[in-house]
Amino acid sequence: MNPIDATFARLRAAGRKAFMPFLPAGDPDIATTRQLLPAVAASGADLIEVGFPFSDPIADGPVIQASYTRALRNKLTLAQTFDALRDVTSAPGWNTPAVAMASYSLIYKRGVETFLASAKAAGLSGAVVPDLPVEEAAELSKFCADADFKLILLVTPTTAPERAEKIVKACGGFVYVVSVVGITGERTAVSGQVAALVERLRALTDLPLCIGFGVSTPEQVREMAALADGVIVGSALVKKLEKPATAVADVAALVKELSAPLR
Repeated sequence: MNPIDATFARLRAAGRKAFMPFLPAGDPDIATTRQLLPAVAASGADLIEVGFPFSDPIADGPVIQASYTRALRNKLTLAQTFDALRDVTSAPGWNTPAVAMASYSLIYKRGVETFLASAKAAGLSGAVVPDLPVEEAAELSKFCADADFKLILLVTPTTAPERAEKIVKACGGFVYVVSVVGITGERTAVSGQVAALVERLRALTDLPLCIGFGVSTPEQVREMAALADGVIVGSALVKKLEKPATAVADVAALVKELSAPLR
């Protein structure tokens, strides 16, 4: 069984919801990434979303854009990212599923089969591909299914019902539910539209639904967990990387705080 499926099955049996931090690879450097992943796994992460830095942001707000810029400025490569992930996920005792957040441009340029083989060898269990239209997802979806590698696409509050149905059918592992109209980033409140969106998606799929974008406080985590199967937090954590000297400790502490409502 794919580790993502196994994790959600275990959490459901325990009556729990998943906490999923987003962390970009290579910021402030790849050595820090190697430390960060085990630290957040030990601090309350049930799954980890690893951002693959990309020069042309899709829906990323200024915090994540700046993080990707720092990583690319340091000449981060896909090979370095895969090497770091493989070292972390192959370590004794590692059991936290990791998924990539990667632009389809990176996958296409590398070659779909080559990228998936490298990703699986690095210990990744799936990939969130935010810029892949469902109408063009058939090839990647087939390759992912054949490799037992989960393709995860995004549904937003403005996604038309008939298109949402196509998206969830193409997804594996979980569905990424965007909570707001707009880009990533911390917000004081999460849109009420997300409850109606989750309700619509529940009628379309049995896959876990994980809410991301705009979630940044324990209160918001608790609110979103009441609706969904998992909660994704990115910008609030990525902001901690702006202080490299304390980044690992600061991120781990915030993961522990944010995941506490789900325990």
